[in-house]
Amino acid sequence: MNAETSILIIYTGGTIGMMADPQTGALVPFDFQQINDQIPELKNMNFHLGFHCFDPILDSSNMKPEVWIELASIIEKNYEQYDGFVVLHGSDTMAYTASAVSFLLENLNKPVIFTGSQLPLGVLRTDGRENFITAIEIAAAMEEHTPVVPEVCIYFENSLMRANRTVKYNAEHFNAFVSANLPALANVGIYIRYNKNIILKPNFKKLKAHHQLDTNVAVLKLFPGISKAFVEAFLSIEGLKAVVLETFGSGNAPSETWFIEALQKAIDKGLIVLNVTQCLAGSVDQGKYETSLKLREMGVISGKDLTTEAALTKLMYLLASGLEKQKVIELLSVSLRGEMTV
Repeated sequence: MNAETSILIIYTGGTIGMMADPQTGALVPFDFQQINDQIPELKNMNFHLGFHCFDPILDSSNMKPEVWIELASIIEKNYEQYDGFVVLHGSDTMAYTASAVSFLLENLNKPVIFTGSQLPLGVLRTDGRENFITAIEIAAAMEEHTPVVPEVCIYFENSLMRANRTVKYNAEHFNAFVSANLPALANVGIYIRYNKNIILKPNFKKLKAHHQLDTNVAVLKLFPGISKAFVEAFLSIEGLKAVVLETFGSGNAPSETWFIEALQKAIDKGLIVLNVTQCLAGSVDQGKYETSLKLREMGVISGKDLTTEAALTKLMYLLASGLEKQKVIELLSVSLRGEMTV
């Protein structure tokens, strides 16, 4: 790493970029052009840092697919000018955005590191300073002129995780994210120790950024006592093309006749149904129990160990790809960006 290493910082919004107004005490966004005043350690990193700030900035609760596409476009536009990218984003929907960007950036050969914080940079005990500095260091890491981590990741509280394997599981602690089905790509302490055996390898092909997502998808979370009227109304949503079905345990669902018939009717009409588990860790295994065997027989697709965030954004990406339905179904069972274990 040297002075020629260049990193683009993209600030979308979120807690990390806030500081207290000296007059009112209210949290307001700070000027990233003055970032060295807030984090003087950056001067010692000897990198060229560029900045792109969304205007207006967005609370992560207001994130939407159009913004995910804009993010991918910003990276595409600046891809040749920078060695890596750090995206500062609110933590609440970070796993959705980062998962979506991983699908939108095909043939990615440079690091795109998402990070944020639970406390603003302007607060004394902030976790944002360490998250920000380390995310930049990881985005700039090279070995033999090749990026160490050429994929979309989330860095939070000493762990670097593959973006599309990550979920936010804690609203209060600094270690807000977990990658339950894939070990961390790097563990950070005194040293940054990369788990190189699981980091995606660069393919050195030309970046292909995609600019469309199909939002005609929805998540149906099963719960004990779910009603026939609710399920039928949900599956009858106008324009609905695909459903992420959040099932119990290893992919189990009610075996009541009305439920099976409602799902079968929707699938027969062309609805794609992707089965993921509500559990934080583990995988769907359709057919392990009788309560999931019927799902497999009627054409429900096993999402294996996909997170809900990855399942939803992968569907949006594939449905917008212009591929035939059968090809979309085939690709749902294939790992495109390291999002699932196959």
